[in-house]
Amino acid sequence: MKTAIAYYSEHHGNTKKLLDAICAVDKEVTLINVTEKREVNLPSEKPVFFIATCGNPIKSYFKSIRKVANDKRCNVLGEYLCLGFDTFGPFKLVGGIQKGHPTEKEIQDAVEFYQGLKE
Repeated sequence: MKTAIAYYSEHHGNTKKLLDAICAVDKEVTLINVTEKREVNLPSEKPVFFIATCGNPIKSYFKSIRKVANDKRCNVLGEYLCLGFDTFGPFKLVGGIQKGHPTEKEIQDAVEFYQGLKE
């Protein structure tokens, strides 16, 4: 099965690290950087999944994209969230939070999450 992943990973490239690891095990994955290709539209009624990294794991990171997927009647297969190094806003003043994330284990967990979706 071919997979297209539209992503945004500009701050420290944390999410891109997860996606690169997924691409290393599945050559049929195509990555689409939404900062380079602005006309990325989610087709209706497609299976989708969400992957993200974050500095603050308490916030609901998938709420808005989940709404878009629901409005398009997409089947949400799953969500993966792990920590990511964050120096956004006030965190920059203290040298950032979640240093060293994503870890190799978190990256491998993302790969295993993705592989589990394909079973």
